[in-house]
Amino acid sequence: MTGNGQEKKRGFFIVVEGIDGTGKTTFVRNLGAALTGKGVRAVTTFEPTRGRYGIMLRESFSAPERLSPEEECRLFTLDREEHVRKFILPHLERGDTVICDRYYFSTMAYQGARGLDTEEIRKKNRSVAPEPDLLFILELDPELAAKRITAGRGEKLNNFEQVAYLDKVDRIFRAMTECYIRRIDASMPPEEMAEKAMEEIDRACRKEACDKAD
Repeated sequence: MTGNGQEKKRGFFIVVEGIDGTGKTTFVRNLGAALTGKGVRAVTTFEPTRGRYGIMLRESFSAPERLSPEEECRLFTLDREEHVRKFILPHLERGDTVICDRYYFSTMAYQGARGLDTEEIRKKNRSVAPEPDLLFILELDPELAAKRITAGRGEKLNNFEQVAYLDKVDRIFRAMTECYIRRIDASMPPEEMAEKAMEEIDRACRKEACDKAD
């Protein structure tokens, strides 16, 4: 990461994942504020984006006739390629810390829950999208997550938010084993979640510094 007065270097890439209802948006906002408060140039972003492919995906989420898993996966990849090229890489090259709400791990989990091969999705995305330095997966019981959406937000569940579907998605997230994954209990208060994340970021940055010194 690059703070005020530090030597410029490639930025730090953080991804936040988890099923719907885990509080990712609040978590990303709190994490961004905490890093900025420490003098870090942090920017937040999300997927799907509000670009042309992202708009098509968002329309599919609540449509009576949802796009096929293959078509959604194709649009996610196109949206991500554009996102990486126009936003993520330019900020990382400037030395910024980028915090992304959803990335290709969501595509693996959500499209995998619809029957697609998760490893094929991983392989295709790794060819166009950089891996994160840290991946936070927010974990919460799917039934509680669904209740948060309907009771807390006052919203109806869309195609991505049905409990049986969220349960499948949750199982895929829990099976991921990348070394940069850090799991956070999303039933904790938001402030505690952010504190735990900051501890993990500090630990990862210290390790990065030690590795470069060796």
